[in-house]
Amino acid sequence: MTLSNVRSNARPAGGSANQSGTRRRLGVDSIVKHLVLILASLTVLLPAYFMIITPLKTQEAYALSKLGFPTEIYLGSFATALRGGRFFLWFANTIILSVGAVALSTFFSALGAFATSRMNFRGRSLLLSVISSLMVIPPVVMLIPLFLLLTRLKMTSTYPGAILVYAGMVAPFSVYLLNNFFRTIPHEIIESALMDGASPFDILFKIMLPLSAPAMMTLLTVNMLWVWNDLLIALVLLPEDNMRTLMVGITVFGSRYNADVPVSMAGMLMASVPIFLLYLFGQRFFIRGLVAGAIKG
Repeated sequence: MTLSNVRSNARPAGGSANQSGTRRRLGVDSIVKHLVLILASLTVLLPAYFMIITPLKTQEAYALSKLGFPTEIYLGSFATALRGGRFFLWFANTIILSVGAVALSTFFSALGAFATSRMNFRGRSLLLSVISSLMVIPPVVMLIPLFLLLTRLKMTSTYPGAILVYAGMVAPFSVYLLNNFFRTIPHEIIESALMDGASPFDILFKIMLPLSAPAMMTLLTVNMLWVWNDLLIALVLLPEDNMRTLMVGITVFGSRYNADVPVSMAGMLMASVPIFLLYLFGQRFFIRGLVAGAIKG
């Protein structure tokens, strides 16, 4: 046997050993990644599991087993929560504020996005920069000036005052998202509509907005979630009891029933169901709209 034959016979063994070591490393990496993902999923799902099963227990069953699944389904906590809180009033206030603010913001944001994406005028870039910079300002910074302004206008604890504030808070993100999405629409479509005699309002409401359905659904979902879940602005600008939103009411309700955890969780669960259903309805548009809105023309 020659030296070259010995070398050729030795190479596959070394190669197979390296491949085996690589497979082992990949297997260990895969196990570690899966364990991390499982732990992350449990961290996210455990609070939701706790909020769902706790209202189904009596106070005694909860004291015996906080995380265990109830042996008997008990719905009395929901009845107690409905009797102890003004959920229907809080729910109605939240619906009025959320729908009003999102509708007002979407209408004017669509006009602003159309102007900044399809019209050439002096200061357009500066205007877009100012709008984008407003997104990074925390709402708490503007809370005291807004409260003083609404107090002077006698609009505290009123629907119009709160709706205007919420619409202004979500407007910068709305203009930014729609502006970027409008730029992805081919300019030839706009030119054809102009040649057919379409007005700017016709182009916006009959062409651009229907073509921007994913972005619009994303916008409606995100803004509705933000307004629905807000606590600080509603707590300051709507101090009267009959103007409380769902989040403010749940906070007060939770402090009242702090010792009765199943009743508190029942109230929180009822407050979470509507917005969860809204997200389920709009989730198929959510990622598509955000990705499309991130593309700059």
